[in-house]
Amino acid sequence: MINKSSPIADEYLAFLNNRDFPCVAARAASTREQVKCFIASHMGCPKDDAAILQFLYDFIREYRKAKTFLHSAAIIFEQPDSPTENMFDELMWQRLQALSDLDAENYAYDSRVESNPSARNFSFSIMEEAFFIIGMHPGNSRAARQFRLPALIFNPHAQFEQLKKTGNYGKMKKIVRKRDMLYSGSVNPMLDDFGEASEALQYSGRVYHKNWQCPLKIKHG
Repeated sequence: MINKSSPIADEYLAFLNNRDFPCVAARAASTREQVKCFIASHMGCPKDDAAILQFLYDFIREYRKAKTFLHSAAIIFEQPDSPTENMFDELMWQRLQALSDLDAENYAYDSRVESNPSARNFSFSIMEEAFFIIGMHPGNSRAARQFRLPALIFNPHAQFEQLKKTGNYGKMKKIVRKRDMLYSGSVNPMLDDFGEASEALQYSGRVYHKNWQCPLKIKHG
């Protein structure tokens, strides 16, 4: 289930541990061995959805009991091996829709965030735990998201809120954006803080036009 020791998982952790990788939080989580990985087959196939959801449930239970900070769950797909940005975007929303539908049979939505994907305070919820999701694939326009295989990275939203409460969020954001400028040549144009614009705009890494509407339909409650 948690394929942390698989070659693909090891490759993903090595990707994070590159000293030039801009996201210092992801590197810290990897260094502390707090990144969990699940290897699925094809991103366009629903056969692994139930197993992925169970993996996320197990991750959430472990995360909630942890006394340490910075945890992340990575769903890495073996196929397709070279999706375009549009293809990845379409498949990402398919999988997130399927996971959300299955989760709605078991849990309510995280009451700390909005369930409307168009809302400024939207965040994706599993097991009543909100997540900020980062899409990765080799064809991504952002260099920091160009992992060899398509992947969906689930980061507990509460961790970002905790950083804000301790006054460390602003510092981390400046560091990450400075490193991303050096790594990618620019700062992600879709990047906003929570509450400024829907998180859904940031998940895949694709640059959306101003009239884009998120296809996700939340059915919780």
